[in-house]
Parts: sequence; structure tokens; C-alpha cells
Amino acid sequence: MEIVVATSVGVLTAGGVYLILRLRAFPVILGLALLSYAVNVFLFSTGRLAINMPPVLQKYGEASYTDPLPQALVLTAIVISFGMTAVLVMFALGAFLEADDDRINMTAADEDKDARKETGA
Repeated sequence: MEIVVATSVGVLTAGGVYLILRLRAFPVILGLALLSYAVNVFLFSTGRLAINMPPVLQKYGEASYTDPLPQALVLTAIVISFGMTAVLVMFALGAFLEADDDRINMTAADEDKDARKETGA
């Protein structure tokens, strides 16, 4: 089971990094979402799987329990990543509506800087 979880975290991370390196706005947002999913699966896997165990220690009985901290961290991370994804989608949508394209053109800004340096502006 550990190999399946480790492989899924690796695939999600690789896909997220690949999409972040694209020069379009929406694949970058999807890549960030995939990276947040990878982090959530990793955090959830740190809590170990305990079947039919209570989430808190009992006064009497066995000392084994399910750790609730990773579950709380994952729930918080899901809420935060959903909010940030919504904000990024709105930014990308505004940029797309303004420029009629979602391509991230990094070379044009560098060329503008070089042109300003040459003209002395």
C-alpha cells in the first residue's frame, strides 16, 4: 500500500511541475492544484492507516488510536487550496479577457527592458 501512495504522490508532483512550467495561465493553475493534491495525500499518509480505532485515547482498553492531526491538516489544506485556486482562476480569467490570450509571454517583457536601456529611457 505504501508503494501505491508514494507512486501517486510522485505522479501528482511530476504532473504538477510539468504543468507549472507551461507558458499558459490555466495549465499553471491546474499544476498548482495537482501539487496541492500531492501535498494533501502526503500529509494524509503520515497519519498511518488504523482500521476500527477511535480517534482519541480511551481511559480503559488498548492504547492504539487513529491520529486525528493529519486529518485536520488535510481538511484545512483542502479549504485553503480551494480558495486560492478560485482566486487564481479569477486572476487568469481577468487577464484572459483583457489580453484575449492566456499565454504567458516572458520574452516580450525582456525585450522591452532591453529596448528601453538602448534608448536611454
